[in-house]
Amino acid sequence: MAEGGGASLKDQGNEFFKAGNYLKAAALYTQAIKLDPSNPTLYSNRAAAFLHLVKLNKALVDAETTIKLNPQWEKGHFRKGCVLEAMERHEDAIISFQEALKFNPKSLEVSKKIKRLTQLAIEKKQAEERESIRSSVDMRKYLDPLRSEISGKLGAVEESEEFFSFAVETMESAIKVWHETGKVDPRVYFLLDKQKTQTDKYAPAVNIDKAFESPETHSSCFTFLRQYAEESFSQAACLVAPKSIISYPQVWKGQGSRKWRHGQGDGFFVQFESPVLRKLWFVPSSSEKGKTLCRDPAALDVSAHEVLPRIFKESNSPL
Repeated sequence: MAEGGGASLKDQGNEFFKAGNYLKAAALYTQAIKLDPSNPTLYSNRAAAFLHLVKLNKALVDAETTIKLNPQWEKGHFRKGCVLEAMERHEDAIISFQEALKFNPKSLEVSKKIKRLTQLAIEKKQAEERESIRSSVDMRKYLDPLRSEISGKLGAVEESEEFFSFAVETMESAIKVWHETGKVDPRVYFLLDKQKTQTDKYAPAVNIDKAFESPETHSSCFTFLRQYAEESFSQAACLVAPKSIISYPQVWKGQGSRKWRHGQGDGFFVQFESPVLRKLWFVPSSSEKGKTLCRDPAALDVSAHEVLPRIFKESNSPL
């Protein structure tokens, strides 16, 4: 008699489930379970109702009870997989769907679930890797050759490290801004002399947004920068400029586009200037899944691709 009552309640629950009344369906399945607590179908059905009600923890308990009562029934593993999918536990869901497939290898529904979630798991991992790259910018390893070059030119360890850190911090800051906004302002940053520079008169950064509008503005800009560097007692400078703004010179040094090896993609330049050393990098950028991502800086030949001519007077001896 208990079985008959349970079956009747289950049928009523199924009707409410089909009608979309999942709360009533779950209540009827609960009544049926009280009458027939070892019936895996009832737990499976209630798990489905709870899933629609987004009561995911309860749905998971019912799915696991279904499996415990009948480990070789595809439906219990399928239900668990669906709940884990809703919880966005994609890798765990795949394991459950694979278990379901063992007991029903011809199930297209389960196969499609596995294929879809496998792709989602791959995309999630790729997204995490991209975010890791975006959030943990560390340019020291890429610019490390610069450290030994500066040290060889300057000799003084403390001063060499100051120059190197200045270049690293400027590039890292530019990359972080590019990641956040997809652009950087064209500027020249100066490493000012702590003892000599009048900081109330000379700022550590100068905007050069008009520098690339014409040959005339380009010429007057680096003339101004040369004077600024000298009067402010700057020790080094770093130019940051987006590739898109450089309308002049479109072709560096009259050598033609054959000299450019970095495609048509977006990105920005970082040009390091000092009396003893000049360096130039291009930081390529791409957009992946709506996220801006900078690639590793590419070292360029500054004599062929300089964004601005020499700012400091050349010196071959330590400063």
